[in-house]
Amino acid sequence: MIKEKEVTAIILVAGNSTRYGQNRNKNFEILQGKTVLEYSLKAFEGNAYIDSIIIGAKQEEIPIIEKIIQKEKNAKPIAIVIGGKTRQETVHNCIRQTKADIVIIHDGARPAIKQDYINQCIEEMDKFKGATIGVPSKDTIKITDENNIVVQSTQRSNTWIVQTPQCFDRETLLAMHEKYQTEEVTDDCMLLEKSGEKVKIIQGDYTNIKITTYEDIEIMEKFIAQMLAK
Repeated sequence: MIKEKEVTAIILVAGNSTRYGQNRNKNFEILQGKTVLEYSLKAFEGNAYIDSIIIGAKQEEIPIIEKIIQKEKNAKPIAIVIGGKTRQETVHNCIRQTKADIVIIHDGARPAIKQDYINQCIEEMDKFKGATIGVPSKDTIKITDENNIVVQSTQRSNTWIVQTPQCFDRETLLAMHEKYQTEEVTDDCMLLEKSGEKVKIIQGDYTNIKITTYEDIEIMEKFIAQMLAK
């Protein structure tokens, strides 16, 4: 039973925001009076399944995050863990710092996450070792070689754009991180796929975008305004 299991949420903010192009961490940008991180943090802090929260961060940005945490009265313990050079290393550092049965991993830069998606991810842990939110691809995806020559076209009807949160049995994910730590992956589901574990995709929506470029801020402003108006 999920309700009997301990769940830790891991929020990732340790990236370099290179594609953002503003020489600052996009997680600290202000949307409707709050930082991007605050929206993600509030979503998990207010979820009934979540027992504790870990934020994966750069060491030099810990004082900024501490000030953000102190702005609200948080009912759940929140720890900050120093991230690694890659997303993969940061997640590994974080999952080693919890003994929870389940970990749910989220990009801090996805501030429009909905409670229903957090719940569905966690509830799938009764059946699967891994689950993720995603949306069907609106476009046909082409796979190319190193010279940008198309080698394969995916079938749009079963091609998905993966988002976060992603939820896992912690022991399974930790074992896969340690087994494949020399192999580069861009999300944690790939580690389970390598091991032959089935990963469940839960259909989300197109508002759950990750702020990647500066242009995304304007889009997210509108989504956040709509959320706050409800």
